Amino acid sequence: MDSQDHGSYNYKMFNFFNRKFKIKEVEPPADVKAAFAEYVGDGSEMSADQLRCFLVEKQGEVDCTVSDAERIIERIVQRKPHAITDAPHALKIDDFFQFLFHDDLNGPITEQVHQDMTAPLSHYFIYTGHNSYLTGNQLSSDCSEVPIIKALQRGVRVIELDLWPSSNKDESLVLHGRTLTSPVSLLKCLESIKEYGFVSSPYPVIITLEDHLTPDLQAKVAEMVTQTFGDMLYYPESDCLTEFPSPESLKNRIIISTKPPKEYLDEEEASGMETPDNSAEPETDYRSDSNQEDEDFAACDRKSARIGSPEYKRLITIHAGKPKGTLKNSLQVAPNKVRRLSLSEQELEKAAASHGTHVVRFTLKNILRVYPKGTRFNSSNYNPIIGWMHGAQMVAFNMQGYGKYLLLMHGMFRANGGCGYVRKPDFLLQKGPVSEVYDPEKTIPVQRRLKVKIYLGDGWRLDFSHTHFDTYSPPDFYVKIFIVGVPADNDKRKTKIIEDDLSPVWNEEFTFPLTIPELALLRIEVREYDKHEKDDFGGQTCLPVTELKPGMRSVPLYDKKGEKLKNVRLLMRFQFE
Repeated sequence: MDSQDHGSYNYKMFNFFNRKFKIKEVEPPADVKAAFAEYVGDGSEMSADQLRCFLVEKQGEVDCTVSDAERIIERIVQRKPHAITDAPHALKIDDFFQFLFHDDLNGPITEQVHQDMTAPLSHYFIYTGHNSYLTGNQLSSDCSEVPIIKALQRGVRVIELDLWPSSNKDESLVLHGRTLTSPVSLLKCLESIKEYGFVSSPYPVIITLEDHLTPDLQAKVAEMVTQTFGDMLYYPESDCLTEFPSPESLKNRIIISTKPPKEYLDEEEASGMETPDNSAEPETDYRSDSNQEDEDFAACDRKSARIGSPEYKRLITIHAGKPKGTLKNSLQVAPNKVRRLSLSEQELEKAAASHGTHVVRFTLKNILRVYPKGTRFNSSNYNPIIGWMHGAQMVAFNMQGYGKYLLLMHGMFRANGGCGYVRKPDFLLQKGPVSEVYDPEKTIPVQRRLKVKIYLGDGWRLDFSHTHFDTYSPPDFYVKIFIVGVPADNDKRKTKIIEDDLSPVWNEEFTFPLTIPELALLRIEVREYDKHEKDDFGGQTCLPVTELKPGMRSVPLYDKKGEKLKNVRLLMRFQFE
C-alpha cells in the first residue's frame, strides 16, 4: 500500500485526447476503523497493550505478548517516510491500517514448522518433483541441474533422476530415455542436490532413481553417490525396513529410493532363461499405463538370487516397485516390510474407482507415488486432490511450467512453514474399531464453514505500468475465489467489477461450507475485465484452509509461475464457524 502517493495518470485516447484519472488515497475500511475504535475507546492512538489485546482477541494470536506488540509498533514507525527519532509507543489509525496491510507482519498463514515431525515418512504428504532435470517439455528440452536447483529452492523434497548408460556404456547420464532430450552428467545433479538441498528446509531430500543401468554402472553410481554426499547420505542397516524413519530423524540427510537391482534366479539360469538388464527395459512412460518400476517388491525375501550390484542395493532406503498382476494385488500390505509403489495418474483413477479403501489402507504404512500420464508431452500436470484424498504421499509434478494444478501444489506446500512435509489428516492415518479405513466415496456432513471477506487491493501501480491492463483507462479489477478440495467442497465465487481503479475496494463476503477442511485449498485470483478480449491476469495465490489465520490479514499475490509480486496484495478477513 502506498497511501502517501497522490497525483494522476494520463491516458491517451486515439492519439488526440488525454484522459486524466486521479490517484486516490487508500482509506482504512470500516471494519478496520471499528476495530481500532473498539480498543482505543475515546483515544486517538493504540498502545502496545491495546494492540496485544486486539491480536489475541481478534486475530487469534493467543501467545502474543506486550513485547511482541511493541516490536510491531517499532517496525511500523521505522517504515514511515519520515520516521521520528524518538521510539513511539502507540499507533495512529493509519499506522494500524499499515500494520494490517503488511504481509510480513500480518500474513495469512503460519510461517514456521508447527506439525509433529517425528512420525514415519509415510504419515506425510511430500513435495515431489517428476523428471526434475528437464527444463521444458518431455520430448526435446534440455536436461540440466538448473531446474533441480530451482525446485529445491522452492522447497521440493523429492527429486527424480532417470539414469541411462552413455553410448559407450562406461558412464551414467541423466536424461529422459528414448527421446530427443540432451543429457546432463549425474555428478552435476548430485553436487547441486548437495549444495542446495537444504537451503529452504532442513528435512530430508529423497532422490528417486529411475535406472536403466548395467550392474557395473550401478556400482559406479553407488560409489559416486557415497563420495558426493558422505555423511549426509542415510541408508538403513537392514535390507528391508518394517517402518520408515521420521523427517525429524533425517534432518539434513539425503536418502535414495529406487527398485532393487535386477535379480537372476537360479532356476531361470538352470532353464536357460535370460533376464534382460535394466538398460533393455522399454520406456513405459510413453507406451503404456504401467510404471517403469514394474518389479517384484518381494525382492527382499529371495534367498537364491544373484544381485547385480550389492553396493547399489545397500544404499536404498525406500524400496520401490510393485508385483506383476492385478491392481488389487499391487496394493497388498506386507506385515513385516514397507515399500514405495508408483502408479500413473490413470492407474490411480482406476484404483480409486474400484479399490479406494485398499489404496488408503496401503498408504497407512507404505508410500504411494503418483506420476503424470505419458501423453503430457508439454510437461502439464493433473489434479493432485485425488491422490491426496487417497493418502498418496508423493504426488509427482512437473515443476518447470505453470498452470492451475501446479499452483494448487504450491498452495498445499505453503503449509507447515513451507518445509516440504505436510502431515496427513488423522483420518488418513488411523484404522477404526474393526480395522476399517477412511472411505473417500462416503459423504461426510459439513464440519466447518469458512467466511472470507475481501476488503480491497493495492500495489498494482507499483508493480505494473499504468497502461499494462488497459491503454485508455485504469483497470477494472474483480476477484475470483475458489475452494478446491474433495468434490463435495469444490466451490467458486466472484466479486463485482470495480471500474477504473488501481486500488479497488470490494467489501464483499462469501461463506464456504466444508466437509473435509483438512484437504481444502483457498485459491484467489484477480482478473481485469476486458469487454473484447480475454480478461487480463492481475495476480493469484493459493492457501491451505487449515493454515489460515483468523482475522484481518494481508494476502500477497503471485504471478502465473508462482513468483511473489513485490507489492500487490489484498486485505482480507478469515473466520471459521
